[in-house]
Amino acid sequence: MDVLLHIFVGLHIIGIAALLGGFFHQMKAIGQGTARFTPGMLHGALTMLVTGIVLVGLNEAQGGSVNHIKIGIKLLLLIVILGLVYVKRDEERVSKGQFALVGALTTVNIFIAVLWT
Repeated sequence: MDVLLHIFVGLHIIGIAALLGGFFHQMKAIGQGTARFTPGMLHGALTMLVTGIVLVGLNEAQGGSVNHIKIGIKLLLLIVILGLVYVKRDEERVSKGQFALVGALTTVNIFIAVLWT
């Protein structure tokens, strides 16, 4: 069961990397006003959602304690990220504020995962 848990942690990190990597890749485009949400960013966010749900399930199946408030906050942030990326995925240009919000919320989500114990 531990191997399965580690596989899903790795997949979760890959999802984070896809989402945040897509954001960092377009930092120059943000300044020019031509940034857009890429399919990789959407797939990364969806990967984070699916693997996060599986990780909570696996953790609870093993009898581990899960901080439901922390998971709820992370889920809420991810739903906002997913909503923005999904709705604006076909637009050629996304506003600086919306694009920056996705990057900021992703970063906050990472810090919640790492620092909230």
